[in-house]
Amino acid sequence: MNRFPITLLTLAGLSVGVGLAQTSPITLALVQELVRTVTVNGKTSEALTPAPKSVVPGDLVRQQLTATNTSDRPINRVVLKLPVPEHATYIAVERSDVPGEVRTEFSADGGKTFGLAPLKKTVLITENGQSVHKEVTVPPSDYTTVRWTLNQLPARAQATVGFRMRVD
Repeated sequence: MNRFPITLLTLAGLSVGVGLAQTSPITLALVQELVRTVTVNGKTSEALTPAPKSVVPGDLVRQQLTATNTSDRPINRVVLKLPVPEHATYIAVERSDVPGEVRTEFSADGGKTFGLAPLKKTVLITENGQSVHKEVTVPPSDYTTVRWTLNQLPARAQATVGFRMRVD
């Protein structure tokens, strides 16, 4: 079985938007963990291996992004984007640890457009010999980027968002 380095994503692929600020008072930290199901004394639970050196196809990886407001003032409308790495398939969003309200949206076109789940797209199909446009649901496995919009990130506060993915 081939093993791949865990260089699934570096901070270069992340982005944060805080309006028109020139320098961001927000710092980002990315954590990737290998998720394994283990059974101990008849009880099944998950074991997390932080920063695994390599993964194999089929492995489940949890990816979490923590944004920290390093300033002494709240920041309104913080946008965090986290792409699904190449050679991985999006599985599900993780429970977020975010102060206040957050809107989670998804993209299936590399982060060009976003929408709430389930995503829809229009495809051209042939029905009864006629070409017709039809709206279809995009499967989550086709999601390429996840975006979280926080109404506000309080002063000196943190917000953690993330998702799980399967290595292809």
